[in-house]
Amino acid sequence: MSKKKRPLPQGRTSWKKTAVTAIPAVLAVGAMASVMAEGALAASFAVSGTNFQVTSGKLTSQGLASYVHTDRDVSGKGHPVALLGLGKAVLSDICQAAEVKTPLGTVVFKLTAGGDAGQVTADNLVIDGEDLVGDARFGTAQIGRDASTLDQVPGVQGEKGKFGLQAGNVEVAGVRSHAWSATGGNFRLKGLRLDVSLGGKKCF
Repeated sequence: MSKKKRPLPQGRTSWKKTAVTAIPAVLAVGAMASVMAEGALAASFAVSGTNFQVTSGKLTSQGLASYVHTDRDVSGKGHPVALLGLGKAVLSDICQAAEVKTPLGTVVFKLTAGGDAGQVTADNLVIDGEDLVGDARFGTAQIGRDASTLDQVPGVQGEKGKFGLQAGNVEVAGVRSHAWSATGGNFRLKGLRLDVSLGGKKCF
């Protein structure tokens, strides 16, 4: 038997063969980790049974993409939402509040940031909202574009044949929304404050 075809001793591994077969998996995991780190993928988790309020005095973003999506809770119940992807979001301030029932009564879980402390920023912010109220200004807008072809915000694409819209730079003043989830990368929350109180005041 030639030296090249000599079988490996028992318990030994051919690292060259292992490396070749492992490369595709490593590349796939690396790509997924990179995208998740940038916040480009919508959240793949079960939402709670409670939506929450979101407000901001002013929101700007380099790129916007949106399409209809369905969030589901642990029981499998669906909640229709408008998935809103923002490329590089800058908010003058932010308030998020949710009512949570406890044995002591209804508690308001409230998070605030920004304002005098400085701006709030996030990369590839994705909000699954029931509604959105505010005064908006869009750059070049495309309404009715196939959701699978959206390309303004990396990773924010829907199913083929579904309704979608996108725009370049966007600015929204007086933001108010009810949302089921929010994800993003590189969140910077200056002046962060978290309050949990019985019968506390919500964002609006």
